[in-house]
Amino acid sequence: MLKGIAKIITRKLKKYCLLLSVYLNSLFVRFRFHALKPKHFPMAPIDPHSFTDSTHPLATHISLSFFFDFPSSTIHASALLTLPAPYSGPLSLDIRALTVHSVIDPHKPSRPLSYVISHPDPIKGCHLTFTLSNAASVLILYSTSPSSSALQWLSPPQTFNKTLPFVYTQCQAIHARSVFPCQDTPSARVRYAAKLNVPRQLSAVMSARHVSRRDPIAGEGSALVSGDALWCSEDRVVEEFVMEQPIPPYLFAFAVGELGFREVGPRTRVYSEAVPAVLESAATEFASTEDMIRQGEALFGPYVWERFDLLVLPPSFPYGGMENPRMTFLTPTVLKGDASGAQVVAHELAHSWTGNLITNKTNEHFWLNEGFTTYAERRIVEAVQGEDRAALNIGIGWRGLHKEMERFKDSLEVTKLKTNQEGVDPDDVFSRVPYEKGFQFLWRIERQVGRPAFDEFLKKYIATFKFQSIDTETFLEFLKANLPGIEKEVDLVVWTEGTGIPPDAYEPVSNIYAKIVSMANEFKLGRMPGEDEVADWRGQEWELYLENLPKPIEPSQVVELNSRFRLAESKDYDVKVTFLLLAIASNCKDYLGEVEKTLKEVGRMKYLVPLYRALVEGNGNEEEKILAKQVFAAARETYHPIAQGGIETILNKHC
Repeated sequence: MLKGIAKIITRKLKKYCLLLSVYLNSLFVRFRFHALKPKHFPMAPIDPHSFTDSTHPLATHISLSFFFDFPSSTIHASALLTLPAPYSGPLSLDIRALTVHSVIDPHKPSRPLSYVISHPDPIKGCHLTFTLSNAASVLILYSTSPSSSALQWLSPPQTFNKTLPFVYTQCQAIHARSVFPCQDTPSARVRYAAKLNVPRQLSAVMSARHVSRRDPIAGEGSALVSGDALWCSEDRVVEEFVMEQPIPPYLFAFAVGELGFREVGPRTRVYSEAVPAVLESAATEFASTEDMIRQGEALFGPYVWERFDLLVLPPSFPYGGMENPRMTFLTPTVLKGDASGAQVVAHELAHSWTGNLITNKTNEHFWLNEGFTTYAERRIVEAVQGEDRAALNIGIGWRGLHKEMERFKDSLEVTKLKTNQEGVDPDDVFSRVPYEKGFQFLWRIERQVGRPAFDEFLKKYIATFKFQSIDTETFLEFLKANLPGIEKEVDLVVWTEGTGIPPDAYEPVSNIYAKIVSMANEFKLGRMPGEDEVADWRGQEWELYLENLPKPIEPSQVVELNSRFRLAESKDYDVKVTFLLLAIASNCKDYLGEVEKTLKEVGRMKYLVPLYRALVEGNGNEEEKILAKQVFAAARETYHPIAQGGIETILNKHC
């Protein structure tokens, strides 16, 4: 009996020992897993478009080393992120289409940190996480991808000179993460330093102060995938830059190519590819830049960025301009030959105060950047070019705002100033609404309190929040505190949270504006303007006239309009594209060849998106849909990745 009991006890002990062994082994495995992977706490995101966690410290400085490999359309790079103080715990970064090679605590370089990269989110990209232990910095070695959404690599045939390659960035709204790992939200502001290793026959510019152009130094590239041997090749040169003021990541920018420049003012150079005709045209177009800077300072306070240089990019640049501090990027379509292209420069200059100095906290408050800047731009234009020119600008914007409201009649959230963009790609909802409705809101406040009081308010606003990122609520609280009683006179909730155009929005009043609108209305009676009436018209006058014509008109009227004024051949793309849109809307097929030519020679989304949309929207225009698909297939590689994505969205929806 005792033997039987002993056997039972032995069997149970073996069973319990086995269970204990399994349990201890599971603990060991779990311990190893958590040692290798950072802990995943519930995230507290601060931005619907970023993995940045509000419980983590924000980097204050980034040191970058870039080796540009043009044959592979790749940058081999390192990014050293510095935190405000030593930190222990998880850290979240945004990346997109980056190959991460290693994550290193610089004080323990022999023991790389473990890291986790999430599956790609279709909007935000990937979530890079790792755990730091009492570290104030972290070094990430990585390479970009040829499919980087911020980078466009141009082959020599795609450039002006046709001889050397070119590459440039466009990081707004959430594309900096495809160039370097970062907390890619405008809530985060960083200083940076950069070393760009490029072929010796090329040069570089950045949204930063240029420090030197020098030979590579041994050891600088040893940690990179490219290696020190390639870094120090005789055919390479290093361009160094520093940005000493904190900026949101979307304002990070560079361009590398065969560059030249012209001096146009004490604080301004105009850069482009080293093509004399382009450089001279740009220098002439932007000769008034210093006057605009001075007017901006008079209106909004000191210009703090030291220089305001301009870079005219190749035709593929997707925007009119990008307000990168110290180095505004511009499309060549602003070179109109009559100085009216300076209008775009006025807008990007105004961003030096509203957008760059004070930034929207997230893209849901984008109007704080663009509404303020549109207002500031028009004040600068009024001071430099006169009230009539500013009124034309406002009138074109007014028409554009009404068109956007019609476009988004089934997506009313987009017509608000303060929007909800959870799960929304900011590129997909980009529109004129934050620009023009934001302008109208500020113009309404100005009319209520008077210009002198509003000017004082603006200066105080900029001085109070400079180098900060704020949201709509912060602005409204400041507004009510500094213009007491304004909420009783202007419905702030309707303006910021309401859909559509508020009833107290305002169409401009000026003699020239009223005359042009009246002439457009007379078109309904069969009257076209006489040549003497339009002899002194520039692009803005024609754009306003065409925007106000009834749509559609008879195809024969489209042809007659062009035979008189050669609008389809205009060198001003604002005029040409507005005319081509009228032709498409009027089912006049005579100009489809000009539409195709235009879509193949420009990359600016202001022109591409409405033309493609006009070709494919509606029923019964199968010929135009076929044309749109054929042109996009032929021209796709000449467009920036941001433009490619926008057009693909349109074609997928309608074709």
